[in-house]
Amino acid sequence: MSSTIQSGGSSADLYRSSLIPQQAVEKLIGLITGNPGDEEVNIADAVGRYLAHDLIAPTDLPASNNAAVDGYAIDAEIIAGNPDHSFPVVGRAAAGHPFTQTLAAGSAVRIFTGAIMPIGANAVAMHEFCDFDAGTSHVRLKQQIAVGANNRPAGENLRKGEVIIKAGTRLGTADIGIAAAAGFARLQTKRRLTIALISMGDEIIEPGNAPKFGQLHDSNRPMLAAMLADDGYMVRDFGIIPDNADALTGAYRTALDGCDAVLSSGGASDGDEDHTQAAMAALAIEPAFWRLAIKPGRPMSAGVLGGKPLLCLPGNPVAAFVCYRLVAAQVLTALAGGMAKPVMRLPVAAGFNHRKSVGRLEYLRVRLETASDGAPVMQLHGRKGAGVLSSLTGAHGLVELPVDNDGVSVGDYLSFIPFRESGL
Repeated sequence: MSSTIQSGGSSADLYRSSLIPQQAVEKLIGLITGNPGDEEVNIADAVGRYLAHDLIAPTDLPASNNAAVDGYAIDAEIIAGNPDHSFPVVGRAAAGHPFTQTLAAGSAVRIFTGAIMPIGANAVAMHEFCDFDAGTSHVRLKQQIAVGANNRPAGENLRKGEVIIKAGTRLGTADIGIAAAAGFARLQTKRRLTIALISMGDEIIEPGNAPKFGQLHDSNRPMLAAMLADDGYMVRDFGIIPDNADALTGAYRTALDGCDAVLSSGGASDGDEDHTQAAMAALAIEPAFWRLAIKPGRPMSAGVLGGKPLLCLPGNPVAAFVCYRLVAAQVLTALAGGMAKPVMRLPVAAGFNHRKSVGRLEYLRVRLETASDGAPVMQLHGRKGAGVLSSLTGAHGLVELPVDNDGVSVGDYLSFIPFRESGL
């Protein structure tokens, strides 16, 4: 993969020497250092944390063969040679209440789902396919049954010594379930990172305050704080910093001293009132990149100081959202001790036409609908501007238009990137 965009054309010149998101992620991950350290937590508190070490199964799960259905435990080889055999029912087995004797040849045990299989039995005949004579306590099968039928073998779920969950996994609800099933009450996880959050701009004010002429409410900081919290991080809020290079330099310095990473929005371009570059220079932070070859999100920059990343997102809300999801989130995952995974991309047909400039990736907000043939199709959602935050609400995800693509026609297959909020 080329490290930069090198395309001709006046529009493409804006993106010359810019990185696409995955290249920016790889470069930053190569620069960050350190380890957040391990922390043992109760399993009830482990969801959303990153597992510090491979979790190994201490025993087989289940530990013994057990019944998958309610019915009768038998030796299926007997019925194979004598389909009319009448089995005397000699006992009962339920979950937590096993039949402790060895099953005599030709006999049966009434068994219930989850009960340990009696020694001597190798199949369970479902009670729906059996005729039980209460007077004689004998049972006959209405159909043939194979050895192993309706029998969950020991180790079917986990085998002793196998890796249950890999180190670096962000623990989800299913991970908590399997860890508990394997007998773990506490887990070794990585310490939760603290991320400093900064907004920049003379024009933005806190939500709840009445805006004066030319002012607007800060939507980025609440949105990014929610995204960080959803990703499992603790947030230290540094508030709104005015358009002043010295003030921003001081905020960055304090934030980098006391936090694991810094995430700011606004002031990342190259105008007279954009001060992130000056603040980074004052702190001797060499930018890992400045500008991305994407729309929205071009004016993003980032650098590393003392192994800690400083991630400067654009001020436009949609651009900040896109840059966080495509770049910042993956970098923070690696910093937190997690496995940085490629963004999920699914091929889906476009249900719209759109023209774009060659030389950059472009991301549009879309909803999935169902075409007449039942297949999913992407439709544009909301207005397209990088400041139109309402276009994110109600969208199912983003559509990615490739660098060399100059437009989209109905029926073209493109990469759909689902928002996690729209999944199961």
